[in-house]
Amino acid sequence: MTGNIAFMFLCTILVFLMTPGLAFFYGGMVRRKNALNTMLFCFAMFGIGMVLWILVGYSLSFGEDHLSIIGDLKHLFLRDVSFEAGENGETPEILLAMFNMMFAVISPAIILGALAERMKFSKMMVFVIIWSFLVYYPLAHMAWGGGLLEMIDSIDFAGGNVIHISTGVSGLVACLFLGKRKGYGAMSYHPHNIPLFLLGAAILWAGWFGFNCGCAGAANKTALLAFCNTALSSATSMLVWMGIEILVQKKCTVMGAVTGGIVGLVGITPGAGYVPLWSALIIGATTAPICYLAISKVKKKFGYDDALDAFGCHGVGGIWGGIVTGIFATKEVNDAVPHEGLLYGDYRLFLAQIGAIAISIAVSVVMTSLILLVLKKCGGIRVSDMEEAQGLDLIEHGERAYPAFNGLD
Repeated sequence: MTGNIAFMFLCTILVFLMTPGLAFFYGGMVRRKNALNTMLFCFAMFGIGMVLWILVGYSLSFGEDHLSIIGDLKHLFLRDVSFEAGENGETPEILLAMFNMMFAVISPAIILGALAERMKFSKMMVFVIIWSFLVYYPLAHMAWGGGLLEMIDSIDFAGGNVIHISTGVSGLVACLFLGKRKGYGAMSYHPHNIPLFLLGAAILWAGWFGFNCGCAGAANKTALLAFCNTALSSATSMLVWMGIEILVQKKCTVMGAVTGGIVGLVGITPGAGYVPLWSALIIGATTAPICYLAISKVKKKFGYDDALDAFGCHGVGGIWGGIVTGIFATKEVNDAVPHEGLLYGDYRLFLAQIGAIAISIAVSVVMTSLILLVLKKCGGIRVSDMEEAQGLDLIEHGERAYPAFNGLD
């Protein structure tokens, strides 16, 4: 019992560290004049995400079901959430609530990847608050709290629908509403600090083991399976991405190798505790080229400004991860799998996964559009061209990340 509790404490702390990891990751990718704005947005999610989750988010996500869409308000302020371990040594509910809180913290921050360098900070804060109520909490309830996605027998081990598809698709919708950055397509946008990006990726990668393994709820064989699958998929995806770059560009880049590892993590997330180890190799090897095409070809063809590729990595990777989970998941590795995957001759889980993906996309598109339509009518959502040119660090916060000009603006 104490071992399981210690394990879940560790996983919770690892997922907590992913949010500052994302801040470094995104902060290194933007231009120098927008570094602090980007990083502060990620850090602000600690305040918004934690307060909302404890006040009402946990209750709406895991409370008694209403209409298969949302929970009730019985756990406001975590009321009646037990601090005691279960009779068979199960992890206390309060610790599971804190673990899930870290998911609710980092998820809205991922959306920033599509909106970086041009959205008003105040409107970002309002957007993520409303988005949490209209997108994240309902999807969390539907997937994990006894709602619609569970009822149709879909599975989502660690957040393919709830986190990656919701944030990636919402980011795509939001960047279309927001419009392109000034000069996008006519000038190059270079990351100002690749070592900072690499540091953030390393923290994210380490935290992802807690992210996926903790969804087992205890230190058990499912957690071990999730750990192994997470490692294999991410490593394979990184190698494949490097290989693609060598074939296409005749050289591999730091940003490419790191991005390959990250999309491999996204791809395995929905099925980390449901698929056999050998399949993680296939998942990682296929997620890399699919996301590479989305970032290098699809974005260019349609001309949308997904600034830091939130949709290309999380949206596309999450969708593919959900699909392949429906192919490879099997009761042989986890009894919680409701039906065998398509590979084993049963189509029911595969169809359920497609249905869950479609529902997640629909919720994200409709609700994000409604939120942004309202915010656009209430004073606009992006800074002026002049403010954008000066940089959001100075305009929005009155600070500069670096005291000396180094030509990277």
